[in-house]
Amino acid sequence: MRPNWKERARPARLEARYEFESYDALRDFLDEAAELSEREGLYPDLGFGRDYVNITIHAEEGRESLAEEQRRFARLLEAFGPTCVAA
Repeated sequence: MRPNWKERARPARLEARYEFESYDALRDFLDEAAELSEREGLYPDLGFGRDYVNITIHAEEGRESLAEEQRRFARLLEAFGPTCVAA
């Protein structure tokens, strides 16, 4: 996993910020992320503007730590995301 994903302990989560060159590139990423979410059954929190998206992947309800599924999801997002910068 890229070092720019920040792991937080309370509550357990992964955070990242992706920046884009254009709104069209951002939309393409959001469409890909939506398809990935449907396929994997994992729905991160997304907050976005014209040229960035902040992503938070939370641990499952009732768990105190992240499972491999959340870490895998982050890696899959990287496969089609632009440069990830510190959140």
